[in-house]
Amino acid sequence: MCAWQNFASAWPPLRPKAIGGLGVIMSIETVRKALLWCAVINYGILIVWFLFFVLAHDWMYLLHGRWFRFSVEQFDVLHYAGMSIYKLGIILLNVVPYIALHIARRA
Repeated sequence: MCAWQNFASAWPPLRPKAIGGLGVIMSIETVRKALLWCAVINYGILIVWFLFFVLAHDWMYLLHGRWFRFSVEQFDVLHYAGMSIYKLGIILLNVVPYIALHIARRA
């Protein structure tokens, strides 16, 4: 038997290894539920950030103005860009994998 046949017969491994030595193996359904909860929590954080930005704009500007020197326009751009990047991260790292696992479950 050649090396290729030995490799092919050994792949894939017959039994996945336990996570953390606890004997618990995470299912796709568990990962899917975790991604959903991560998306919900992250969108909650984004909403709180937005509400603080809208309702307590002056207070936030004064608070950050103690440490950094920038104009109100720069402050607004910084927070708008930050919220945009955070939202993009939520979509790419939580929502898209959740949808992919949801689609894979049906296949």
